[in-house]
Amino acid sequence: MDLQLDSSGVEGYHSGTQIARVLTERWMKENMYCPHCGNPHISQFENNRPVADFYCPACRNEYELKSKNGNLGNKITDGAYETMIARITGNQNPDFLFMSYAKADCRVWNLILVPKHFFVPAVIERRKPLPPTAHRAGWVGCNILIGQIPQQGRISIVSNGCIADAAAVIRSVNASRRLETGDLNCRGWLMDVLNCINRLPQVFTLEEMYRFEEMLQHHHPDNHNIRPKIRQQLQLLRDRGFVEFLGNGSYRRLA
Repeated sequence: MDLQLDSSGVEGYHSGTQIARVLTERWMKENMYCPHCGNPHISQFENNRPVADFYCPACRNEYELKSKNGNLGNKITDGAYETMIARITGNQNPDFLFMSYAKADCRVWNLILVPKHFFVPAVIERRKPLPPTAHRAGWVGCNILIGQIPQQGRISIVSNGCIADAAAVIRSVNASRRLETGDLNCRGWLMDVLNCINRLPQVFTLEEMYRFEEMLQHHHPDNHNIRPKIRQQLQLLRDRGFVEFLGNGSYRRLA
């Protein structure tokens, strides 16, 4: 994997956005393997395809690329809000690849994969509608709140210019698939409880988990049995290999 972006052949483009798209998409085609099956290359879909940018010719998994000059930060701009919500709730979204690059030296600095089953409506932020004077007046975009996705769903491929071992990446991706569920409500609970666990020491207690009761009630206002729900989610995460039950109300985070 060569982290240098090939800047040749972009002389005919005048828009910085277009140039960035050409450079980053070219880099993906030439350097990126499939994080699911390990196929050495991924292929690019035809332009303006509404759902994804790339796919693996071996396992057929699909990917959408979002790139940004500078640090990724905790949020990244995406397209239409309603379209994104429809994709998530309809389980039609691809996996996302989030890239940060340095424009000055044409180099990739960070690349993370977020598998599709980590997306819930809560991580999609609705932006303000465009003003009446705008070309697309009233259009509503969105931001993807990367920082609110559990760390188990932010799988690093390149970190601060260092390339992760491909085999380790593939193992992490395959491990994350144990969290797959088509039930959006169940997915939301799993993501929220994982985020709570990640804020605690590796070995934690049920009483420590109960400290998040008010926050979880705010996220799930229709549920009035938060503590039993916390225990249920811990059992699910135990069964899926993400926590270990140590006895006497104690747990260990495994992944």
